[in-house]
Amino acid sequence: MKKGDIIAVLILGEIVAIFLGLILRGFGFSLFPIWILYIAFPVVAVIANFICYLIGKKIPVIFQFAKYVTVGLANTAVDFGVLNLIMWTTGVYQGKSVILFNTISFLVAVTNSYIWNKFWTFKAKDKSNIPAQFIQFVIVSIIGVLINTGIVYIGSSLISPMFGFSANAWTNIAKVLATVVSLIWNFAGYKFIVFKKKDMPAQGGSASGWELCGI
Repeated sequence: MKKGDIIAVLILGEIVAIFLGLILRGFGFSLFPIWILYIAFPVVAVIANFICYLIGKKIPVIFQFAKYVTVGLANTAVDFGVLNLIMWTTGVYQGKSVILFNTISFLVAVTNSYIWNKFWTFKAKDKSNIPAQFIQFVIVSIIGVLINTGIVYIGSSLISPMFGFSANAWTNIAKVLATVVSLIWNFAGYKFIVFKKKDMPAQGGSASGWELCGI
């Protein structure tokens, strides 16, 4: 596992910690000092990826999947964090406004996803086809946005909160389901359409995390 991979995982782990800490503070959780997350998540992320890297020496796809999951967790944290920031700022948790809020948060996460997945997860380093590739990425992502936002809207606005959950908590439950479904769709679309194998280098080399910056 190269130094660049370790740095990339540490950054992604820190992103998860920052946004998760923000969400927990917003819900008033104080079971433990939030700052512990800023240390624990990056360390756990590195350990988990290193284990998958070792396994990946025998089954290469395992390390790639671990990187995808790491990026996915960071994107999910960004998605949830931005959505909750907008809801807390506006005080709006239901209705058609949620469509706009969720679209904004999802698109922010998707932009982040493109950068990390292209240059780190799938190692699609060829820059000659970026315009066409990005159009494909946007199409796949728009479908993901529609799936994600549709589930959130239906869950938050057409199905009343149950089991004693507040409107805010119920919207987040709908968001969990939406995230799972859209992540599955996006992984399939990114791997087999956007970053398909012919755009990837031969297996064996591990991409440096600094290649995210084109270095």
